[in-house]
Amino acid sequence: MAEDFAQGLSMAEVTHALDVVSETLGVLRDEAVAREPLEEALRRVAHTTVAAIPEADAASVTRLVTGSPETIAATDDTVIPIDESQYAAGRGPCLQAAESRSPIRAVIGQHRHEWPEFTAAAEEAGIHAYLSVPVLLDDRGQDSELIGSLNVYSFRPEAFDPFDEQLVRLFTTAASAAISNAQRWQRTRDHVEQLQAALISRAEIDQAKGVLMALHGISSDEAFERLTEISQRTNTKVHQVARDFMRNFTKEPP
Repeated sequence: MAEDFAQGLSMAEVTHALDVVSETLGVLRDEAVAREPLEEALRRVAHTTVAAIPEADAASVTRLVTGSPETIAATDDTVIPIDESQYAAGRGPCLQAAESRSPIRAVIGQHRHEWPEFTAAAEEAGIHAYLSVPVLLDDRGQDSELIGSLNVYSFRPEAFDPFDEQLVRLFTTAASAAISNAQRWQRTRDHVEQLQAALISRAEIDQAKGVLMALHGISSDEAFERLTEISQRTNTKVHQVARDFMRNFTKEPP
């Protein structure tokens, strides 16, 4: 039963947590959310993680795909140094969760020799428990693309039981959805911008061809050949040659 699995949470708390998860997943599947900045979508995930887990006091999202780790979203700036201490040292529960692709729960002080930098930063912030769960772009086990981790902080050392871990796993699904939506939207926007650029280039070339045809009484193919000859000789793209030609042609005489 959910009450047994949640190890002490009331049924109302369990229901509330699951409702928050369901609502978050639904919102992040909304096409409109894909248009918002990725950082804002992941900040939404972090905030709803804190709202759903009673013992969670803050949350952050680590991104690992940029060449070096970075905190891309956080509910409270005071916990960012905890993650940054791990990035600088190259060790800590956040990085271990990502490397092992498994959740890591840490009670602050128990891993002092293993993660001294993380422990010192957490103690300075007053954090006593930490849970980090890897964020994978799709759920295919070891074949999934690793994006980073969702990190949850608590002021209470007894925080985070197996039920909390499962909830955070669900929120990493939400984070993955946010990243997938953002990437899909960015690809669509890039394609649109490329198409717009291509249409502008085509219009500039056609305009320059028309002027050359009128000036020299030549055909469309011959006009294009003149533009391409200049393009090859000057190592300049044809649309830029056409743009420069029209700029000079329309320039008022001194």
